[in-house]
Amino acid sequence: MIRIVIAEDQRMMLGALGALLDLEEGMEVVGQANNGEEACKLVREQKPDVCIMDIEMPMKTGLDAAEELKDEDCKIIILTTFARAGYFERAQKARVSGYLLKDSPSEELATSIRRIMDGQRIFAPELVDLAYGNENPLTEREKQVMQLMADGKNTKDISNELYITPGTVRNYISVILDKLEVSNRIEAIARFKEKGWFK
Repeated sequence: MIRIVIAEDQRMMLGALGALLDLEEGMEVVGQANNGEEACKLVREQKPDVCIMDIEMPMKTGLDAAEELKDEDCKIIILTTFARAGYFERAQKARVSGYLLKDSPSEELATSIRRIMDGQRIFAPELVDLAYGNENPLTEREKQVMQLMADGKNTKDISNELYITPGTVRNYISVILDKLEVSNRIEAIARFKEKGWFK
């Protein structure tokens, strides 16, 4: 019997997924969580074979939970609406066994769970294309500047925090806007977020 924990903050989706997997032969849903925090607790208590989780959840995201659980003896499957390269990159670092999109047919999920239990890793093909055709163009320093901008810091704050002159900060910002093909900081933050590049 494959024992499964599901973490999903949309209750309707959580109930539907649970009911669906319970109908599958050889599968049993042993726990349902509404956020990443609960998911980690359930995995430690129930010791399931598989934990299926969404990414965008309150208290702790699915990726944070996957990173926290990577040394547990439980296979993690990310099931999300978001085909974002940055998310996929983080999921791979957390050694998840599967990353599937919610619009996949439901029977595909059960098949994927069985294949993952047989030792395979399953990733939605769209993600693989996205990850390899969509590298983050920013250098490490530019990423730091970008993160501080997203945290609401102004040029002076960034220059103090990174020990560089305000002129250098402005140069970095200009390069960032250029690389992301946007015209201002707000668009840059939106583009960076949309790509899933914020860690």
